[in-house]
Amino acid sequence: MYNLLRKKTGLRQILLFSLLAGSFQAFSQKELYLPNHDDKKYYLGIGIIYNTSRFQLTHDPRFLQSDSVMAVNPENAGGIGLAGLHTYRLSPRFEVRAIFPQLLFSYKNLTYNLKYPDAGKEEQAIMSKKLESILLGLPVHIKFRSDRIDNFRVYMFAGGKIEYDLASNARSKRAEELVKLKKFDYGIEAGIGFNFYFPVFILSPEIKVSNGLTNSHSKDPSLKFSNVIDKLNSRMVVFSLIFEG
Repeated sequence: MYNLLRKKTGLRQILLFSLLAGSFQAFSQKELYLPNHDDKKYYLGIGIIYNTSRFQLTHDPRFLQSDSVMAVNPENAGGIGLAGLHTYRLSPRFEVRAIFPQLLFSYKNLTYNLKYPDAGKEEQAIMSKKLESILLGLPVHIKFRSDRIDNFRVYMFAGGKIEYDLASNARSKRAEELVKLKKFDYGIEAGIGFNFYFPVFILSPEIKVSNGLTNSHSKDPSLKFSNVIDKLNSRMVVFSLIFEG
């Protein structure tokens, strides 16, 4: 009888251990969402964008001879945007991505320290000029992807961009108040992103740095806020939330 009870107790322990082990294994396993997504050669996405941008400024050689402006300082300003994404898979590790259309509302501020402010307006010794741009862009990137870990993946990317400023004509009409900017800009971009897989879509937070290579400044010697500047190169940090399927 003692041996029989001992065998029953041992059997119960083995059964209980097996149930606990099975429950733990079932709890620890994660459901793999969108398992066939990596088989797609081409897929679409949409991005919601926040950007912070500024100018990299180079003074004109005649800046020290200016009789009205003591200093010009670029400042950061925020903006928003939307983008459509087209991705083509080259291999399990590499993809090429074109972002079109990309529409960015971007603001860049220039702060001027004036030598001789208007009489009776001492507060205007420091003046800020806000330059608004509506940028229609076409960035193209090469993406390098890590292995997928359950429903998570990391990727890096780099590439180039071309942008057209839709607001350039509007600024030209009030050029007496603003610095003139060219319509087109070209640049390079690089960044990192993270894929989070959900049952019906992929959410990808992404950050990138975008630097313009061309001089965006259209110099006009007749404008006191423009003739002290030689070059303006755009600098931008872009945060995106991308939804893909």
